[in-house]
Amino acid sequence: MKKIFILLFLGVFSKISAQELSCKVVVNSSQLKATTSGDKQIFTEIEQAIAGFMNNQRWTNDIFSEREKIKCSLIINLINTSGQYRYSGNAQFQVIRPVYGTTYESVIFQYIDQNFTVSFAPEDRTMIFNEQNYSNLLTSTLAFYSLTALTIDYDSFSKLGGNPYLERLFNVVTLAGASQGKGAWSYDSDVRSRYWVMENLRNQQFNAYRDGFYEYHRLALDDFANNPANSRKIALEFLNTLKIISNLKANSIIINTFFDAKSLELINIFSEGSKQEKQEAFNIMSALDPDKTEAYRKLMK
Repeated sequence: MKKIFILLFLGVFSKISAQELSCKVVVNSSQLKATTSGDKQIFTEIEQAIAGFMNNQRWTNDIFSEREKIKCSLIINLINTSGQYRYSGNAQFQVIRPVYGTTYESVIFQYIDQNFTVSFAPEDRTMIFNEQNYSNLLTSTLAFYSLTALTIDYDSFSKLGGNPYLERLFNVVTLAGASQGKGAWSYDSDVRSRYWVMENLRNQQFNAYRDGFYEYHRLALDDFANNPANSRKIALEFLNTLKIISNLKANSIIINTFFDAKSLELINIFSEGSKQEKQEAFNIMSALDPDKTEAYRKLMK
């Protein structure tokens, strides 16, 4: 089992379960212009239905204790309505991974989905999902989040360990794209769309990213307390890998999401490094993630 070392470290044999995710879900409707008491009840039901799907759907044959479940959060902001029971807005999805031997939890994926849509008519509320057939937009979107979380989490524990879930993610995106046509599921969508998250992870040009992602977490973060100098070396090597990939595939969503998740963590990693390490890290991070240049400038003080 991929995380057995964490269980042994904790020394806890807690109740086991089949579900893999422990996801906190929040649905915020405060930006909708007008809501009745009936609408507010619908929003509560939407939140409960989404939480039920994220936390009760089974995706693997692995057994997870409560402490081993993959932590994630899904914050949904409903902004517009286009008819009864149909709402749109954005969603922020975050996945968290424990760091071995510490109480620190590392954000491994942070994604802003600008095209979140939910139809919650009575016939859509059963939340039945079949990976082989398109059911509805909401369950496909939640399956996208879930399988992305599994892909990235498993990648952080073994090289390309998320491949089985990545192929299923591809299938979910393909089926939704065939049903929905253009939009977040299509290759001609915005570069930050769901399609391009899947494409980047599946594109062989990003295998070096996924290999480095494993090394960053398993060999650098998990060993940072024991050997910070070597961990910084591995982290810097990964930044150089990102630089190479970015030269080949500019403005890649998967690299953007990495810096969205890791900017503060990277600053902390290199804050005690040598002057040369700080300079090299700053140069790469500010070039690949220019919006956070001022934050990265802390390394130069």
